[in-house]
Amino acid sequence: MIRNVKMGKNVVIYDPVNLYDCIIGNNTKIGVGTEIGKNVIIGENCKIQAQCFIPQGVVILHNCMIAPCVCFTNDKYPAVSGWNDERVGKTIVEEDVSIGANSTILPNIIIGKGSLIGAGSIVTKDIPPNSIAYGNPCRVIKKRGKQ
Repeated sequence: MIRNVKMGKNVVIYDPVNLYDCIIGNNTKIGVGTEIGKNVIIGENCKIQAQCFIPQGVVILHNCMIAPCVCFTNDKYPAVSGWNDERVGKTIVEEDVSIGANSTILPNIIIGKGSLIGAGSIVTKDIPPNSIAYGNPCRVIKKRGKQ
């Protein structure tokens, strides 16, 4: 289902997907089975691969690659009742970031520009720009060279 989505030019969507009240930038590709929630912003030239979950509160800037089955979360302490928009954590993925398959990104995180997150990582804290980080919990292993 695609409902109330603002799409840039040359956006490619591999149906079926669930996209609700979000913004998708020019030249971005959205993989099959992906869900993108309310008020999410996806920048230009991004590749969101199959089976990703991107809920309300997430901003992904330009030139990012989100590998299959990446799950962003927006509530660190979810409960069956009492949920409202005030509980939504804000997560920002800065430009030129790659996130490996099956990673989980907790809320209220900033993944710095030019960083690489290894497959299967659980990101619990901010990742500085130009970092290579992986693990559970995700830790910076080294800095990337000039891009």
